[in-house]
Amino acid sequence: MFRRSVLVREATHAGDAAEEITPAEFNVRTLVHEYGGGAFTVSGDVVVFSNYEDQRLYKQSIKGDHVPIALTPDYGAPVVRYADGVIDLHLGCYITVREDHRESDTNPTTTIISVELNGVGKTEPHVLVSGSDFYAFPRLASDGRRMAWIEWKHPNMPWDKSELWVGYLSADGKIEKRVCIAGDDPNMIESPTEPKWSSQGELFFVTDRKSGFWNLYKWVESTNEVQALYPLDAEFTRPSWEFGYSSYAFVEHKGQNNIIACTYRQKGLSYLGILDHVLGSFSLVDLPFTDIYNITSIGSHLYIDGASPRHPLSIMKVSIEENQVAMSGISIIWSSSSLNISEYNAYISSPEIIEFPTKVPGQTAFAYLYLPSNSNYQGFEDEKPPLLVESHGGPTSESGAALNLSIQYWTSRGWAFADVNYGGSSGYSRQYRERLNASWGIVDVDDCCSCAEFLVSTGRVDGERLCITGKSAGGYTTLAALVFRKTFKAGASLFGVADLALLKADMPKFESYYTDSLVGKDESLLYDRSPINFVDKLSCPIILFQGLEDKVVLPEQARKIYAAVKEKGLPVALIEYEGEQHGFRKAENIKHTLEQQMVFFARLIGKFKAADDIIPVHIENFD
Repeated sequence: MFRRSVLVREATHAGDAAEEITPAEFNVRTLVHEYGGGAFTVSGDVVVFSNYEDQRLYKQSIKGDHVPIALTPDYGAPVVRYADGVIDLHLGCYITVREDHRESDTNPTTTIISVELNGVGKTEPHVLVSGSDFYAFPRLASDGRRMAWIEWKHPNMPWDKSELWVGYLSADGKIEKRVCIAGDDPNMIESPTEPKWSSQGELFFVTDRKSGFWNLYKWVESTNEVQALYPLDAEFTRPSWEFGYSSYAFVEHKGQNNIIACTYRQKGLSYLGILDHVLGSFSLVDLPFTDIYNITSIGSHLYIDGASPRHPLSIMKVSIEENQVAMSGISIIWSSSSLNISEYNAYISSPEIIEFPTKVPGQTAFAYLYLPSNSNYQGFEDEKPPLLVESHGGPTSESGAALNLSIQYWTSRGWAFADVNYGGSSGYSRQYRERLNASWGIVDVDDCCSCAEFLVSTGRVDGERLCITGKSAGGYTTLAALVFRKTFKAGASLFGVADLALLKADMPKFESYYTDSLVGKDESLLYDRSPINFVDKLSCPIILFQGLEDKVVLPEQARKIYAAVKEKGLPVALIEYEGEQHGFRKAENIKHTLEQQMVFFARLIGKFKAADDIIPVHIENFD
């Protein structure tokens, strides 16, 4: 079954089911930057969204049974994409980021445009801002006369270096003047993001200037200066892989709007804080979430997107009163799982945050360790569990402590599982993030190996049954660890990178210079860090999984490593999925991938039999 993204309206009465408002023939999803995000905007009773099949923008009234109306032209193919928009009530238009592939699919043009809301999908949108390589977060002040946005240029990723701009709009909606608020100082590298206007017309944003931590700031328009609101060694946002992130929101209470609800990451956990930016007071809110992703608000109500080790990804509604949370006003209005998780507590492994030494003297990295947990079974006293290490994707990303049933699949079947936030991960400061600069395939690999070795040396896991898995960039770390190190006995790569030169040649525009910072511009470096070129060093089995419609890591990558490993005579299997892109979305494929990893490791590293009745795929050089 293919997953479809839809818009859902909160139930009017407690206990009622939420209402799906997206018609069956529509799928709310954009492909800007290939990763999407920011696919819809709601204003009053109107929603504007991007439809996956044709990538056009549609307007829909959410009152009654109204058919969506196309706002943008039909170009005969999904060659023009839109993301991260806002509705301009003053001029009756929709302001959004446009990615135009009509002239070039490898180097599409990105602009900020204005689309008429009363059009019939035939009028070409008006370009408001152009000239930079990338744009995000176009945000209008309530007076309709000022617009903020983020822009950045090659070779940077948005978390490397970006700029925050404000444009002053004329009565007919054109930008007459613009000023750079943050990011243009040649003596200071920063990456501002998430600009938002308060109802009083003040501009707030997040940036990592000076301290290296993404903190909240306010722009003083009269002097064109910025002020830090609450300096803290914590990350108040995350890398903009997708559009539409929202890490803070204004809370209106009794006519006051000086309260900001914000979330931040610190040492592997998320926190929710209430900041009075006028008084400078800050208080923490006790919530059952350890991982918070997005916050939005309506009046004095917060809607929080988060999870914890025993709460699946959910949306929580919270009421704010007198700068505190009214505990009676907390409720879960949507959950990603219909399971009553409390019934399975005896089977759920909660993570332990571990800090372990890296190869660099005096330096440490972090991981979440999940130990086996199953109330029906217990391991032998003299036997330690096998370990599966996961290297997350990105690589500029972060693993969290949220309930992940895929991890629980392993721990409920006797495995220990280590989810590693290697050097280069987000959530720990710019300095930690930049450990990976020019060192991808070295620092991440060493940290994953160091984590496994640390767990062996402390007696937590079996050193003879160490395996590693990863997706995308994590798949590259997996392959590199298996080829360039001897720590692991087997591995699984999910749409992972085997050839860095091929990756660089095929990368979409958004990431087209990413390997320059992660590895270097020299082709010899790309060659030396590519597992495909050193298969002769590989000495253990590997299983590969690949989506055939992947535009980020092309199927050729998996096929090349498969052919090379097969030729060397090592056990190897390749599973390809029709209709899957960069990240598997079909439930049956996600399940099949987990099961085949389990049975592959069971057969190849021995000492245990898979608990489930799984029909294994054919393994070359083994079956």
